[in-house]
Parts: sequence; C-alpha cells; structure tokens
Amino acid sequence: MNRVVKTDAEWEKQLGQEAYRVLRAKGTEAPFCGNLLDNHKQGVYFCAGCNLPLFSSNSKFNSGTGWPSFFQPFAKENIVELRDATLGMIRTEILCSRCRGHLGHVFEDGPPPTGLRYCLNSAALNFKEEPEVKKLGTGAKQ
Repeated sequence: MNRVVKTDAEWEKQLGQEAYRVLRAKGTEAPFCGNLLDNHKQGVYFCAGCNLPLFSSNSKFNSGTGWPSFFQPFAKENIVELRDATLGMIRTEILCSRCRGHLGHVFEDGPPPTGLRYCLNSAALNFKEEPEVKKLGTGAKQ
C-alpha cells in the first residue's frame, strides 16, 4: 500500500485543529462528544486523513464507553497495531496503515465473534453512507 506522507503544516491545513490533534498528535476526544457515536446509518467509516476504508457499520456496536466502537476492521491490512505504554498503562494503539494517523485503541473486551473492541475517535473518521460507498466502488461487506 502506498503511504501518504505530509508535513505537519500540510496535515493541519487539510484536517483542521481537532482532527489534526487526534490523528497526528495522538489526542483523544472527550467521551460522548464525538459526532459519529450515535450514527446508526449503513455505510463505511474512512480515515479522515487519507480516505482508507477502516470500519463498516456492520461491525459497529454500542460499547457504552462514549466512543464509536467496532468488533473488527474493514480489512486487517488497513489497521496497524502498536504497543502504547503512555498514561501509566499498557494498551494497543491503532493507526491507519496508509497515513499512520492515530485512530484510537483496541481492547479485548468486545462482543463475539472477535471479542475485540476497536475504540475510535470520531475526529479520525469520515462516514459515507451505503449508496455513496457503492458509487465509489468500495463495498461495505467484510
């Protein structure tokens, strides 16, 4: 996969302050504040930095945590996992594999069939409804 590489100034101009803070500076939105938390439409969640499909609405669930949560990615190769030892705890950070933007973290307390909870920041994502996704040629099926 071709990597998307830009300067910090280019990223900030493209993304705006909040998405830049999350995607490039590894920030976290406050719980229950993201605009995609209560989105129940059918479609695909794309990386706000490079438009790579990351998660399908078919794998979204209400985790009660205050952040959009999914039990599996759109495609495993679209996500990179890294050990995160910040804030005095060990977690697994998830990044977009194309632009290396910070998306959130994955935890082992999700529902079947995977038992995983991919906990995302809304600012890291752009949602496209199913009709628009079909026009783009990116299906929402896993």
